Amino acid sequence: MKNHKKKMIAPVIITILFVIYYFGIAAAFCMLPEIPVIIKIVFTVVPLALAAVMIGVFISRIKEIKGGEEDDLSKY
Repeated sequence: MKNHKKKMIAPVIITILFVIYYFGIAAAFCMLPEIPVIIKIVFTVVPLALAAVMIGVFISRIKEIKGGEEDDLSKY
């Protein structure tokens, strides 16, 4: 089990960094006063959707690691 925890460190760090980055981009677009509202909505939804996808990929990767598929290249 300890070996699995070591393999989960990188996905956790990368996911946290990307989610913070995407939320930062969304917040930045929300705070710009000179952009029309519809463009703010589009430019806010896209990074939030990317953050959601990143979290989904993270969950999938954790399931793979716990299931014993640590090396994705072994599938090919």
